Amino acid sequence: MSQSQVPYDPLLNSPRGSNEHLQAPTPRPIGSTYSASTLGMNDHHSPHGSTAPLRDDSYAGPHDDHAYPPQGSPLIAPAAPYRDDFGDQPTRDLNEKQGWYEAPRTKSKRKGVLWAIGCCGLLIVLVAVIVPIYFFVIKPKTGSSSSGSNGSNNGNGGSTTNGGNDQQVPTTGGDGSTVTKADGTTFIYNNTFGGYWVYDVNNPLNNSARAQSYTSPLSQPWQFGVDRIYGVNLGGWLNLEPFISPALYQPFDPAAIDEWTLSEHLMARDGNLDAIAHHYETFITEEDFAQIAAAGLNWVRIPIPFWAIETYPGEPYLANTSWTYFLKAIEWARKYGIRINLDLHTAAGSQNGWNHSGRLNDKDFSFLRGVMGVANAQRTLDYIRILAEFISQPEYRDVIPFFGILNEPRAHNYDATKPDFIPKETIRSFYAEAYRIIRTAGGSGAGNGPVISIHNAYFGVADWVGFLEGADRLALDEHPYLVFGGLTAGEPSAFATAPCERWSADFGTSMSSFGITAAGEWSYAINDCGLYVNSVGMGTRYEGTFPGYETVLGDCARWNDYTTWDTTMKAGLRDLSASSMDSLGDWFFWTWKIGESMSGKVEAPFWSYKLSIQEGWAVTDPRTSIGQCQRLGSTVNAFYANGGVLSGAHVGQGVTDAIGGVPSLNTYQWPPAAVGLFANAALLPTYTATGPIPTLPVPSQPSGTPAPTGTTNFGSGWANPADTTLMHVPIAGCA
Repeated sequence: MSQSQVPYDPLLNSPRGSNEHLQAPTPRPIGSTYSASTLGMNDHHSPHGSTAPLRDDSYAGPHDDHAYPPQGSPLIAPAAPYRDDFGDQPTRDLNEKQGWYEAPRTKSKRKGVLWAIGCCGLLIVLVAVIVPIYFFVIKPKTGSSSSGSNGSNNGNGGSTTNGGNDQQVPTTGGDGSTVTKADGTTFIYNNTFGGYWVYDVNNPLNNSARAQSYTSPLSQPWQFGVDRIYGVNLGGWLNLEPFISPALYQPFDPAAIDEWTLSEHLMARDGNLDAIAHHYETFITEEDFAQIAAAGLNWVRIPIPFWAIETYPGEPYLANTSWTYFLKAIEWARKYGIRINLDLHTAAGSQNGWNHSGRLNDKDFSFLRGVMGVANAQRTLDYIRILAEFISQPEYRDVIPFFGILNEPRAHNYDATKPDFIPKETIRSFYAEAYRIIRTAGGSGAGNGPVISIHNAYFGVADWVGFLEGADRLALDEHPYLVFGGLTAGEPSAFATAPCERWSADFGTSMSSFGITAAGEWSYAINDCGLYVNSVGMGTRYEGTFPGYETVLGDCARWNDYTTWDTTMKAGLRDLSASSMDSLGDWFFWTWKIGESMSGKVEAPFWSYKLSIQEGWAVTDPRTSIGQCQRLGSTVNAFYANGGVLSGAHVGQGVTDAIGGVPSLNTYQWPPAAVGLFANAALLPTYTATGPIPTLPVPSQPSGTPAPTGTTNFGSGWANPADTTLMHVPIAGCA
């Protein structure tokens, strides 16, 4: 997310950024010898004036949609103090959430005798009532699963049977249920929003789970413009960033500044990249997905690097490995009813020169720029195609209905003396070609292939209105950050209306004039304090230690140590968060988790949603943010405030030909006429479309106890068998 250069974003009126020989077309598996592989991460802000805490306690079945909020119920009253509840005692919601996010505690096994006796009678009654209901109403049929099944929900307490010993294993459950993981360990699922998990080894493609009662199950289509995206990024998990996983970088500080240099130093020290593989294994786990649903969130944005697919010789990244963990993410998201926005976070050659692109090289990035600009774009389009073919399969399209095709390409010319960024028409040509590729893979109209999300490339809303008019489900991705605007000193409370004033109008206008618009990233940060936030060794603007900044606004020690934050500061952050959520409408917080530094502490607390829940500055129910800007007397997101509606091609309605039906596609040539630094791209080297077609691996068959009674068709990795164009590869003998 963080960066060493701060571009200017005219849409949001603030600079911001994010850390860095022909043969038959037979599909080949990724990881084959063709791939150049180097090696085979609480206070409950109650609605004041109500008499009960705002929550959904009940386990909601697949047809149980609670109306929310109740008619006439106030939400957040800005002038009132934040507190745990309406009385002196914390709510059950708060206690459970705090317990859910804290480190596990040892529970006492001592039970009161009177309690046990008193419960016996009740237990007898419950058994008499529940057992018949379970066996005749809830208990599902079992057997071999089918490809792409949307299966019916098994109900609270559903189970599957081990054919060998008739052992009953729960296949679904709500708040308080026990979840058994693939390794046999268990945890208690706490979800007070009416969500329930679903997983059956005999039907692992069951899409009936729902994250909350107010979120539709995966088996039902998402209604963009009606349903709100309450999302969070899993940043720094499969695509590393120094400030998210500082302990990986600190042993090599200041030499390791990005994943490229980290990989080089790990290889020199260890002779392998096992440390990165271990990070994939441990940074984000199944419990994180359960906790995300429990936090009231219904989407995750998962950044993934191109080296999840392959690397070329000389690229030091851990190749063909992170994809395995993305497959786990699909399983866990399906299990907990969470939708995925898959975000290709890196491009061959780097799309912006920032560390989150894999290589920090601000003055020499080479995607659509420089001598290799076209060739690297060809590689990137092939990777987009491979990913699109995978996620467009019926087995995955309901879980991954959103595809961010490239994170933050640096296309805006911020400095007239440096006309060397990606030209505006060039990035448009790239987006148009990517659109053709994705719609070829998945087909046309709602339910066929994902929503295609394009980053604004640091241009404003007006620059994108009318782009590919009539395109099938084209979305605009914006990354608004207060911290990368004009930096000022101040307490969080001083920024309460800033998101409303800066973002509401633009996001509302974009929804009305362009179509689906979402904030792919935002955070609590009001300053750039935090370990490695501006990259390794770059200092901070706040302390006047960032290159080019001499004015000192304050000391970062206070902002980096969240254990010193008082209730006033936390309340201010909650108000700021609510304003951000309301102004943006549909959003993904950056990021879910910040790893501890070698000191054993999180030293960039503004950026961790999980920590904000643990420590009490989170909005514990994102629905309470609706209307916050209006309550503050500030600018509102007019699309949502006025009940705006998306229709037609914006949501895939009436689309029969997603390519031929968009005449403006023909106005964008590919390869482009120009790239950054070269006005005549025809003079530049290119790759040749003579390479075999690769396919990404599908999941392995489920295992564990009980063993499944059949096999599951997880697809082939390629949605459209008619899509047989060969891949771009280097020309033999051409350096």
